[in-house]
Amino acid sequence: MNISEKWNDVDLYFTNKLQGSDSIMDSVLNANVEAGLPAIDVSPNQGKFLHLLAKLHGAKNILEIGTLGGYSSIWLARALPEDGHLITLEYSEKHARVANENIRRAGVESKIDIMIGPALETLPTLKGKGFSQFDFIFIDADKPNNPHYLKWALELSRPGTVIIGDNVVRNGHVVDGDSKDLNVQGVRQFIDLLSEESRIDSTAIQTVGAKGYDGFVLGVVKE
Repeated sequence: MNISEKWNDVDLYFTNKLQGSDSIMDSVLNANVEAGLPAIDVSPNQGKFLHLLAKLHGAKNILEIGTLGGYSSIWLARALPEDGHLITLEYSEKHARVANENIRRAGVESKIDIMIGPALETLPTLKGKGFSQFDFIFIDADKPNNPHYLKWALELSRPGTVIIGDNVVRNGHVVDGDSKDLNVQGVRQFIDLLSEESRIDSTAIQTVGAKGYDGFVLGVVKE
């Protein structure tokens, strides 16, 4: 057994032991596959991790940048109180249609609104729609725009807002300053901005598992 197979088996062990059967979330992943969406959802353990972070924080207003098929959206919405709300931004109309059906299937449609279009066009409209501050923000979209998404996340934050960025390790390539990969360069610029930004206290964790070798950035907006 190679190391990546071991990572996958350990991930599956924890999922089975700590989450048990979840037919709804399984059906969401199956629907995404059947619709031909790219298999880039967070893993079940990562979804539960985001859910617990939002719950621990007592989040009531969540912003997600990058919906895909709504798998992480549902995990986050499940952490919300009855009067909580999640806005998720998705570029692709096809992905949004799949996500809408998945969200309806999961029974959390009253807590989630999907906004369709390039996030850098929809983000500036949020304040005008009455969404001026979020207390939990998850960035998981096209990596070259991560620095721009971070700037908007800070603009839409308050002291204490949690900001999380996904896929920041890039299988270790994040340390390659000469990489021609625009995803790597976007993440590096994202990290540079975090290192220079006085309004947020942040760290990163490397992860291994069913999704391979990657990681999250986690930050808290300062008082």
